[in-house]
Amino acid sequence: DEFISSPPRKTVRFGGTLSDILLKYEKGDTTDFELLKHQLSDPDIKDAQIINWLHEFRTSVAYLTKELEQLVNILLKLPWLRRSREVVEEYLGFLGNLVSAQTVHLRPCLRMIVSQFVPPRITIREDDVDISDSDDDDENLSDNFNTCHRALQTVARYVPSTPQFLMPILVEYFPFINKSERTLECYVHNLLRVTVYLPALRLQILELIIEKLLKLDVSTPQQDIEDAEETANNSGGEEKSAEEGLFDMEEDEGRKGNKVVSSSSERMAHPLAERLDILMTILFSYIKDVCHVDGKLNINNTKDLYRDLISVFDKLILPTHASCHVQYFMFYICSFKLGFAEAFLDHLWKKLQDPNNPSVIRQTAGSYIGSFLARAKFIPVVTVKACLDLLVNWMHKYIDNQDKGANAYCDVALHGPFYSTCQAVFYTLIFRHKQLLDGNLRKGLSYLQSLNFERIVMCQLNPLKICIPSVVNLFAAITRKYQLVFCYTIIERNNRQFIPVVRSGTGGDLVQTCTNPLDSFFPFDPYILKRSKKTIDPLYQFWEELSAEDLENLKKPIKKGTSEDEDDDFLKGETPQNDGAVGIAPNSYESSTRSPVSSIGSPPDCYVPFP
Repeated sequence: DEFISSPPRKTVRFGGTLSDILLKYEKGDTTDFELLKHQLSDPDIKDAQIINWLHEFRTSVAYLTKELEQLVNILLKLPWLRRSREVVEEYLGFLGNLVSAQTVHLRPCLRMIVSQFVPPRITIREDDVDISDSDDDDENLSDNFNTCHRALQTVARYVPSTPQFLMPILVEYFPFINKSERTLECYVHNLLRVTVYLPALRLQILELIIEKLLKLDVSTPQQDIEDAEETANNSGGEEKSAEEGLFDMEEDEGRKGNKVVSSSSERMAHPLAERLDILMTILFSYIKDVCHVDGKLNINNTKDLYRDLISVFDKLILPTHASCHVQYFMFYICSFKLGFAEAFLDHLWKKLQDPNNPSVIRQTAGSYIGSFLARAKFIPVVTVKACLDLLVNWMHKYIDNQDKGANAYCDVALHGPFYSTCQAVFYTLIFRHKQLLDGNLRKGLSYLQSLNFERIVMCQLNPLKICIPSVVNLFAAITRKYQLVFCYTIIERNNRQFIPVVRSGTGGDLVQTCTNPLDSFFPFDPYILKRSKKTIDPLYQFWEELSAEDLENLKKPIKKGTSEDEDDDFLKGETPQNDGAVGIAPNSYESSTRSPVSSIGSPPDCYVPFP
């Protein structure tokens, strides 16, 4: 009964075997060839038919030359991924045979595989309009990705030059940032999987991903992210939608693509910040999993990845102003072992002191050193002291060389790297002074006195005039408390000289306010992306909030006749302010426009207004 009720296996043949059809085609008889193309293009083609044809194609790849490109393209469009295991195995065998016999088809094969790195497109009909969208709920997605990587490995095994042909295709197929979060997530995850079995491409792939992340980062300023969060909170919270979770890179070993449902409280209100958050989480997971084998840090793996990441850092991150989050990949990998943090600091120090580097790069390197020393919990005091020694000695030598020369005056255009180094040292002292003095106060004070801050502050280059006021005022408070140097006379003098600059332009006189090019940024300001910050927060030194009494004292002007020996309480009366509204953090963004949220984790911003 079963035999009678089941239809026979459909194996349509016209004109003999495949080789017969192709020979006829070469002689000008295209009838059977057109029938073949029609059957292979049939959306209802059965698994058995695909297997039969693929089996014949595998033995006839010698015929599939450049002239039969159209037929090969039809074969590459076969819906093989969502078919039975037998079809998948037969197709992988066919791909291997095809690229090994006819490398002319390598690029189309690679394009076909890479195009499957994102969820498939589906058409949804709404109000008689067809809308194309990605099928984010495809349950077989992770299995399909596994198969794609098998296919790519098969091709790479047969054609050793695969990586050089693959990389331009990976760049070309990278989704636009306005694509769905899931699409970007899948593509980036699959790119990182490629680096596991094609290590020659790792540097280029990391560069590609970080370049895209950087574009996302600089197009979503921290202020916009905070405003979006505030608006979302005020409007009663975000929608309670289950967000498909992230791949865990640990799944590379076996299972893949389990969905993790994250609560709506973890979603970022700003759509681009949400994408950046998801992709940063994937990048951190990747770094962790490459560097750890069976839960233990593998030094060789970490060294290799560190080299790739520092190369990307130099090429992309260092020249980019005002990125908020992407640079934290360096912060994270340096946390695995002190040696990497020290190597990173040494790398930045070499950039800073090398006069052949552009001034802007040297200044940025200074910002990174100060921010890293201040914010990285994993850097011990002994390393902080070693870095301060290096920086301060360099500053004293710089003063020796400049103080009596023709350029011995305050000008950020001439002495940018010097001012950047001063700001890095002042900022580090603000965050680390308690640790530097902890244990043995006398020994700690002796060390700080040996740095001779008085000479730096009093020199003709006048760093207190250039460094951003929030840093200057806190530095002044601390150095006054410990009687290292009294900065307020200079601050008040600088304050009196703070006048606008008038420049003549084609459209008449232009009044330029005193914008400070050094008011650059501290690269490791508080990290605010909700998911990925869970990786950073345990490693991060937040600013210890000042008490209400301290805040009140910050607002008081200095009383005339107060000696350095009086008022030793921390931050009492250190700021010559009449109306000093205490803002937020010494960082890249305009304090007056920032929301109170951003004060978490940063010192207060005390500006010295023009009297």
